[in-house]
Amino acid sequence: MQYWLLKSEPDVWSIDQQKKAGSKGAPWDGVRNYQAAKNLRSMRKGDLCFFYHSNIGKEIVGIVEVIKEAFLDKTDKSGKFVAVQVRYKEILKKTVPLEDVKKNKALSHLSLIKQSRLSVMPIDSKSWKILYKMSIV
Repeated sequence: MQYWLLKSEPDVWSIDQQKKAGSKGAPWDGVRNYQAAKNLRSMRKGDLCFFYHSNIGKEIVGIVEVIKEAFLDKTDKSGKFVAVQVRYKEILKKTVPLEDVKKNKALSHLSLIKQSRLSVMPIDSKSWKILYKMSIV
């Protein structure tokens, strides 16, 4: 299993909307950055993703699971980009603000800090555990 972080502006698609999508989940589409799209193509069924509210809040708020691997993004007229289907798993007990992530030296290598505009990024298992622990302590 791999771990990821997906960013969404909560006024466009929020963790609450993701939860309301139910067991069938919702497509994670609209990604037009080539590096982020490559990351979508690398996702596998069962992978877990932190759900990050960008712009408004700037914090990790929940977890979703990949339930369908890369398929053509219906919102892309060019046919070059893909989407994945994700299903809500949980809302974190305590959100993890970007400022707290930046303060943790063990997380300084994350794309969330180094490539702040990237919307789909891998998270190594050690960092996943640290971030998850930050959400329950």
